[in-house]
Amino acid sequence: MQIKKILTGGALLGALFGLSACSNMSQQDRNTAIGAGVGAVAGSVLSGGSAVGTVGGAAVGGVIGNQVNKPPR
Repeated sequence: MQIKKILTGGALLGALFGLSACSNMSQQDRNTAIGAGVGAVAGSVLSGGSAVGTVGGAAVGGVIGNQVNKPPR
């Protein structure tokens, strides 16, 4: 149980530092990154912590985030 808390804290800290790199990103890139993060959390929760569910959620969330507020052609 202690290792799970350490890994969760490390993952959150890594996400925090990763998001700090978003200052030079376009709005669409930021939406993609946020969508991937939210999708990964949702996929993990819905699949009971399965790695496949987490990666699948990140992929789907990234695609949805990329399409949100996409500039018209």
